[in-house]
Amino acid sequence: MADGRSLFVRHPSNPILTVDDVPYPANTAFNPGAARVNGETVLLLRVEDLRGISSLLVARSTDGITGWRVDEKPLLAPDPDHPEEVWGCEDPRIVFLPERGEWAITYTAYSRRGPLVSLAMTKDFREVERLGPVMPPDDKDAALFSRRFDGRWILVHRPAPLRGSAHIWISYSPDLRHWGDHALLLEAREGAWWDAVKIGLGPPPLATPAGWLMMYHGAHMTASGPIYRVGLALLDLEHPEVVLRRSDEWVLAPTTTYEAVGDVDKVIFPNGWVLDEAADRLALYYGAGDSVVGLAEARFSEVMDYMGAAPLHLHRRTSDADGG
Repeated sequence: MADGRSLFVRHPSNPILTVDDVPYPANTAFNPGAARVNGETVLLLRVEDLRGISSLLVARSTDGITGWRVDEKPLLAPDPDHPEEVWGCEDPRIVFLPERGEWAITYTAYSRRGPLVSLAMTKDFREVERLGPVMPPDDKDAALFSRRFDGRWILVHRPAPLRGSAHIWISYSPDLRHWGDHALLLEAREGAWWDAVKIGLGPPPLATPAGWLMMYHGAHMTASGPIYRVGLALLDLEHPEVVLRRSDEWVLAPTTTYEAVGDVDKVIFPNGWVLDEAADRLALYYGAGDSVVGLAEARFSEVMDYMGAAPLHLHRRTSDADGG
């Protein structure tokens, strides 16, 4: 079985996308959502302009590595009719919803009262319909599961507490507009752990026969600032509020120059992955240093073997009132 830190191998072409690929003046291009659409890999990039305001821009590639074709204009940019976006659209996650025949885009809308979770829909990544905010400030790092459970959609997200640690939560909706039954899903650990104090969802949960594979980031605080590393968890397939297993170690950490040095140093921030089951290949797209886009690849079978041997998740809070 592969060691956790050797599961994901960085592509030698990294970084695969930079601000130089953006067809208008900008500061950075990073934290992409990812999807495979009509034989192409689609990345929805967060592009920060020279004001510091972010928009979401589409890039397409046949092989998901090279030959990127980047749209001239953002798919989602701050809209005067949507005041929740006044300071930007950030950090998208993309999930295909077979029931609706369209892609759901969850993203962080940056309002004057703080960041919140917004939802939009698209069929082709050329036109988009905003459904608007689904969580109030302060909240981010959100994605939908690709199907309903007992008639309800489920959203994973990360509210920011007034004090204490930031954990991953789960919420339910009958219609993608009204959300409730909020509950704690996964806690940040305490003490010296790599994922102590603050954690947040990475790419959308991925359905596997063993359960929903969930990647998450942990922001470990040090004397020189946070280090954003990445770990894995496995959720029950029919009851995803149940965490089955959780990796003790991180599986990816900022070690290269483009990850360790950027607008924000020491950051690995994955928002999207694409699974090719026939090739046993899991392609992970991530923001590096809050500045560029990296690609790391793993054998999917090795990832699942690793999770099968990961520690059982024995402690799970049952009351959302003690989530902090």
